[in-house]
Amino acid sequence: MLLRAAAEDRLEALYVVAVTTGLRQGEIFALKWRDVDLRHRTLSVRRALLDPGGHREIADPKTVKGKRRVELPDLTVKALKAHRRRLQATPHPESWVFTDSRGGTLRRSNFIRRNWAPLLARAGLKGVRFHDLRHTCASLLLAAGVHPKVVQERLGHATIAITLDTYSHVVEGLGRDAADRIDEILK
Repeated sequence: MLLRAAAEDRLEALYVVAVTTGLRQGEIFALKWRDVDLRHRTLSVRRALLDPGGHREIADPKTVKGKRRVELPDLTVKALKAHRRRLQATPHPESWVFTDSRGGTLRRSNFIRRNWAPLLARAGLKGVRFHDLRHTCASLLLAAGVHPKVVQERLGHATIAITLDTYSHVVEGLGRDAADRIDEILK
């Protein structure tokens, strides 16, 4: 529903990246085109854009494991290709992937007010935080049977324990599937 409402939005690719990669908001805001390899379907998280007290600064990702390479699904590659085509009309000296309307880095408060809130209204959603897209990504992957270690690395969690503690409700839901698989194996 959210991605459908984001179709044709100037920042549609940003929302696709958030849902499909699980990157933190600051990691997405700090992406540069040199971090994105569309041919090999990957992106590299090398930095985060922080916005403490309205003062933007570039920093290392939140954890040591935060610097990582993330494999991209076709949906994300297509969205980034379309986004790049739209941006080519207005060159950006810093080569940020996602920018404000003047080509500068995104400011969290402006993004929430000018982009995120209107998107939620179009989608008919209330009370959804941008960070919830990270949780959505992790929950979808775990529910699809992706190994928790892979989810941990994709999210940049320092340890697998953080991933399992945070998403234990999803992992617990896989218990029935595990029991059913044992039945199949031992038949």
